[in-house]
Amino acid sequence: MAKPNKKMPERSVDIICAKCKTLLFKYKKGGKGALTKCWKERIVADYTTTPCQCPGCGSVFARDTLVRGTPAFKVVGGKVAMK
Repeated sequence: MAKPNKKMPERSVDIICAKCKTLLFKYKKGGKGALTKCWKERIVADYTTTPCQCPGCGSVFARDTLVRGTPAFKVVGGKVAMK
């Protein structure tokens, strides 16, 4: 299975909580599809205090997992939005 590219993508997006609009991550996203997972190596700035939990409303927005042997956050559908 293919690993994520080592070279960081150009595009940087803000990941916000869909419920309370709190900023969660600044993330280097490749491609133009929906956000289904966040590779931990591509997270530029992390604004959460506990992993996968929104600091504003406390909702769990992702699961900490390994995808293709690389650490990632699997995003729960509808819990986050991109800016």
